[in-house]
Amino acid sequence: MLGSIEDPVEYEDATKYDIWKIAMDDEIKSIERNNTWALTTLPNGAKSISVKCIYKTKYNEDGKVEKYKARLVSNGDTQKYGVDYNEVFAPVARWDTIRSILAIAAIKGWKVFQLDVKSAFLHGELCEEVYIDQALGYVTKGEEGKVYRLYKALYGLKQAPRA
Repeated sequence: MLGSIEDPVEYEDATKYDIWKIAMDDEIKSIERNNTWALTTLPNGAKSISVKCIYKTKYNEDGKVEKYKARLVSNGDTQKYGVDYNEVFAPVARWDTIRSILAIAAIKGWKVFQLDVKSAFLHGELCEEVYIDQALGYVTKGEEGKVYRLYKALYGLKQAPRA
C-alpha cells in the first residue's frame, strides 16, 4: 500500500512523468515482441474491446522502489459468455499442494526457489477471434481506425487465465 497514492490512475496523469512513459513503452514492446497481436481492420459484425494501462509501483522487501510497472489491460467486462468466449478457468495453486511440495523439499534437503514469469498471460494462445482498440498514446499514425486482432491472451480478457 506504500505506493498506491503515487500511482497514476489515468493515462494523462502518467504521461507527466518519464518513469511511467518508460514503463508503458516497455509493456508495449513486450507485447509486440511476443507477437501478441496484429493491426487490422475490424471485420463487419465484430466488436472491439477497449484497453487501458494500469500503473503500479513495485517495492522490494526493504520498501524501496524496485520498478514502475504499466500493464495493458483489456476491458473484459464487455465480453459476453457464449459469444466472445466459451470457457473460463483460473489455475490456482492450493495451499495443501504448496505445503506438500515444501515438505518434500525439506525432507530431501532441496533448495526452493520462487520466480515470477514476466508477462505470463501474454503467452497463452487464443482460440477465439478477439479484437481490441489501440491503446491511448500508442495509436499507429495513419492507422487510427484500425484495431488489433489478438493471437495471445491479454490481461483482463475473460479467457486469459484459461489460455
